[in-house]
Amino acid sequence: MSGHLPASAVPPTDIQAEEVEAFLRAHPGFLSERPDIYRVLVPPRRLHGESFADHMAAMLAAERNRARAMEAEVREAIEAGRAGAGLALRVRLAVLALMRAHDVMEAVTQEVPALLGVETCTVGIEPGTGPAVTPAGMLRLPRGAVVRLVGHGRDAVVRNAPTDIELLHAEAAPLVVRDALARVPLAIGPPALIAVGARDPGALPARQTVALLAFLGRAVAAALSR
Repeated sequence: MSGHLPASAVPPTDIQAEEVEAFLRAHPGFLSERPDIYRVLVPPRRLHGESFADHMAAMLAAERNRARAMEAEVREAIEAGRAGAGLALRVRLAVLALMRAHDVMEAVTQEVPALLGVETCTVGIEPGTGPAVTPAGMLRLPRGAVVRLVGHGRDAVVRNAPTDIELLHAEAAPLVVRDALARVPLAIGPPALIAVGARDPGALPARQTVALLAFLGRAVAAALSR
């Protein structure tokens, strides 16, 4: 089998410099609309007047813009890492509170919000197969709400634009700007979730949060099963 590319896949090599020049003259905005091209062009020497100087300035500006974008990404990653580390510590403290709690739901609604630095924390549960009785301290959710809110195949989700906030956060709903939902995988019982609502978006960083909240949901399920 030949290792040569088919003729249709080989880039044309017979384009003349005059054709390129004619195209650029006919489309003077072509390079300015595609600044990334400047990164692969060989910079001209400042020997031929302002047009070439402007060309070099455009190349430098494109490179500087790229550098600024990269710096912004690095700063965002560092800040997200710090926020995630802080949340990890707070989640550990919340889990310890659940482990020692005699009344798990009281700990969830009263202790955990302060430990996480958020406004509210609730647990909601869907109807079971028996009589429609909601366990003390839990919110009653409509059937199918956990999958609808958390998502298919997800254990947790952070929401920048929360919905159903009255259902999930009750009287604290007007304060909630961002929330996080996590499944509470009860060994026996219908689907349930824990809802954490924050007034300050920084309390629930968008990165490095889902796994932590999923762990908290599992810890709540374990505490409730004691």
